[in-house]
Amino acid sequence: MSLARAQFQRLDPDLRRQSLINATARCLARYGVGGSSVRVICAEAGVSAGLLRHYFAGIDELIAETYADVGERLVATMAAAADNAGPDPRDQLRAFVMASFKPPIADPDMLATWLAFWSLIKTDARIRELHTRNYASHRIPVEKMVAKILGPEASRVDVRLTAVGVTALVDGLWLELCLDSSSFTPEEAVRIADKWLNALVGDPLKVLAD
Repeated sequence: MSLARAQFQRLDPDLRRQSLINATARCLARYGVGGSSVRVICAEAGVSAGLLRHYFAGIDELIAETYADVGERLVATMAAAADNAGPDPRDQLRAFVMASFKPPIADPDMLATWLAFWSLIKTDARIRELHTRNYASHRIPVEKMVAKILGPEASRVDVRLTAVGVTALVDGLWLELCLDSSSFTPEEAVRIADKWLNALVGDPLKVLAD
């Protein structure tokens, strides 16, 4: 028995399960969906295929659970940044947005893993459902922060579409930053996003009015 497998078997069930999810994320980043077989994932985790099937019905379930896990961890990172920014919703929104341009979110391997998930959205109903849930988990906190910033004036603008716009801005900058970091630096991405958010919180009705 290999040392890695022996160490894996000594882990408690939750840690064993998480270890398989983490190995799947690494394999998806490295090999894509087509190259991430049961054999490859188990080799990465240092376990037998039987152990994988003990925790998951099969590779499709494992990939779906990995997608959910990665999405939850990203949102948790952004939410923690917002929580640490203090009580002002303006500062919270900026921190939530800016977290996307720093590790572990702004990372080529993270993008590669995400692209693997996206490639399944059209063909896998469970992945499609998880994508909808992941997108909402990013957008809804932004909606809440924008609504707090606007206060009583929130009824005069479309808060949901404002959050869609903020999310789209962040996604676009994050995507290009991960694809080609020579296009602009993380600091420049922060400046671009911050300039837009300054306009939003400085005179929100002027920026957001229909």
